[in-house]
Parts: sequence; C-alpha cells; structure tokens
Amino acid sequence: MEDRSQGRQSTVWVPADGSGLSKFLRVFGPGYLVAVGYMDPGNWATDLAAGSHYGYKLLWVVGVSSLMAMVLQSLCCRLGIASGMDLAEACAKKLPSPLRIPLWLLAELAIVACDLAELVGSAIALQLLFGLPLPWGVALTALDTLLLLLLQRWGIRRLEAVVIAMVALIGGCFAIELLLLQPSWPAIGRGFIPQVSTLINGGELFLAAGILGATVMPHNLYLHSSLVKSRQWESQQDGRREALTFSTLDALLALSLAFFVNAAILVLAGGSFYGRPGPPVTDLSQAYHLLTPILGTSIASVLFGVALLASGQSSTLTATMAGQVVMEGFLKIRLPDWQRRLLTRCLALIPAMVTVIVLGDLGINNLLVFSQVLLSLQLPFAAIPLVWLCSQPDLMGELVAPRWLQLVGWSSAGVIVLINGALLISTGASIW
Repeated sequence: MEDRSQGRQSTVWVPADGSGLSKFLRVFGPGYLVAVGYMDPGNWATDLAAGSHYGYKLLWVVGVSSLMAMVLQSLCCRLGIASGMDLAEACAKKLPSPLRIPLWLLAELAIVACDLAELVGSAIALQLLFGLPLPWGVALTALDTLLLLLLQRWGIRRLEAVVIAMVALIGGCFAIELLLLQPSWPAIGRGFIPQVSTLINGGELFLAAGILGATVMPHNLYLHSSLVKSRQWESQQDGRREALTFSTLDALLALSLAFFVNAAILVLAGGSFYGRPGPPVTDLSQAYHLLTPILGTSIASVLFGVALLASGQSSTLTATMAGQVVMEGFLKIRLPDWQRRLLTRCLALIPAMVTVIVLGDLGINNLLVFSQVLLSLQLPFAAIPLVWLCSQPDLMGELVAPRWLQLVGWSSAGVIVLINGALLISTGASIW
C-alpha cells in the first residue's frame, strides 16, 4: 500500500489484478478523514444541548442528517472519480464566474466556523483533564495543529491510520459510556420517529439546525471530492466504477460510525441530564463533572474528556486540508500547509479568545452551538452545486448520477433549505 508522490498529495496505487478485499483495503481511509469532522466538538455541544433540553426527541434529526450526509458524501466520491476534479475545481469551471468568489468566501467562513469549534473543544478538554485555564488552552491549541501537519509528510496512508485510530478511540469511549448508562432502548427508538413540531418550536428548531450543520459539514464536501483522487487505479476505464463502489462503501462505513458517536452523545445527555432538577446541562464542563456521580464511576468523566480531546485534535487536521482544497480550487492559490493552518486558526482564535475572556465558560458553549448553526446556513451553498454537477452528463460521463440518486440528492438539499428557512423565519419573528 505504498504512497507515490503525485501533485499536491501522495497517491495510493491500486493494481488491476488484486482481489476485491485487497483493493478495498487500499481504498479504505478517506471516509474516516471526512467522518472525523462529523464528530467534532461542535457536534458535542449541539447534541449535549439537544439531549439535556429535550431528551431523545431530536434523535431523528441526527438520523436524518446522517443519511443526508451519506448521500452527499457518496456524490462527492462520484464527482471526484468521474470528473477528476474536486468540488471547488468543478464549481470554478462549470458555474458562472461571478459565483466563484462568493462561494469561496462562504466555504472559507464555514471552515473558520468549524475550526473555531475544534479549537474551543480542545481547550475545554485540556481544562477538564489537566486543569489548564481556558485562555491558556485556547492559546496552546492555536499552535498544536502545526505538529499534526508533520503527519502529512509521512504520506496519506499513515495520516489516515492516525485519524482512524482517533475515531476508534472516540467510538470506544462512547460505547463504554452507554454500557455504564444502560438507557431505555424503547425510548431511544421512539426518538428516531420524525416530529413536525420540531419545525415549529423555536428552541428545537435552533438545535435541529445546529445538529444539521454539525453533522453535514460544508467543508467536508470539498475535502472528500479531493481525497478520493489520492487513489490511482492501474486500469483507468474499468477501474472507475470499481473505484466508485469501494470509495462509497468506505464513506458509508465511516459515516455509520460517526452516526453512532453523535447519537451516543445525545443519548448520554438525554439519559443522564434530561428531567433532572435545575436548568438543562448545556455546558461541556458541567457534563464532565456530573457524569461521575450520575453514572457512579469516575471513569465516565475521564472517558468523556479523552474522547473530547481526541475529537478536537483529529478533526482540526481535516479543516486545514479542506481549506487548502477550497483556496486552490476556487482561486488557483496554494499556500504552504503551515501558512494555511495559521491563517484559518488565527481567524478562529480572535472570537474564541474574546469569548473566553469576556463571557467565560457559558459563552464558550454558546459559541460552539452558534458555530454549528452557522455551518448549517452555509451548507446549501455547497450541497446544491454538488448535486447539480453530479447530474451533468458532459462532466460526469458514464458515472453521471442516476435519476433516483439525483432525486435523493435534491430532496436532501431541499430538506436543508427547509430547515434553514424555518430557522430564519423563526429568528426574524422573535426579533420583530
């Protein structure tokens, strides 16, 4: 499974005469680099708030969001393999030129919002596990990802292995948490039944939009369509359909694990904090300290903190990679990785540091949830071009999305627009 240098990223060679399993093992990996962004600290804040306020009632939003994520990420695989371009490159080539700069700016805003959540989440985890003050944690995490960028020098396969290990650690921590909690599984099942009332209740709607933005992340659509190009098939013509099949399977398996983590966070919050005396628990620090007395063992809090730190550290790397893809695709500008990392992190550092110093812990958690709602509002500007591009025969050739997949893709984009539209109407009504 060697890496071969080709262009801006190392390439994994997939021989034509290998078995199906050996080919899949060589394709296995990009889905997890994407999936780790679906379980970042922003997800934690929104799922914690949703579970603490409404119990298991918003689990259906996690489920629907995860299904839409699978549809959209499968379209990313299709676009990258069929056209040889990532989403940013395809948008720059196929869409009207006046849209190029606005779409780039919106993508950059989404990346900064995502990086903000990862920076803050890592700082909170350092405070919980080691007692490091939040301002110091924020300052430290402004530099820590430069170390992670060194991993890219090892090649794409080793980078993927590190991220997969992080994802496995996060999933293992929450599996143990659920065993300790022993939740009501029938109640969890009822939580996956969609409820129209969510689109009417302002509080539920705000958190539903946050879950949507935290689960279906705009920058991941750009990143995944680029990552699938890191696999070079020996037989280009015959290998394209095989590449699409294996890449889609890789994405579905990775996003299934991300779905488990997101649902587990909400279940842990709903089972531990919903209905208890006092205000809902929406603070990650408060949740950390309450898990030990509620679940009866200190390991519950430790696992929570370890998983949060792993989440923040692993997902921040993919934000840097997405930023490079977006800038190069839309503007044809490529910065050194360390410059791109510092640019994104400095933009996220300012609101994080101001919030920590002025508002403290409560402000930090509100900032986390708001960042995910902001991601939700940016999502249509990546999802709609993606679905449209995958339906263009002149771009996609024989791998153009079939009618049923186009229908599902447009339906997913429509749901995203519907939830965001309802949120804006609700917010406007509350203001006026």
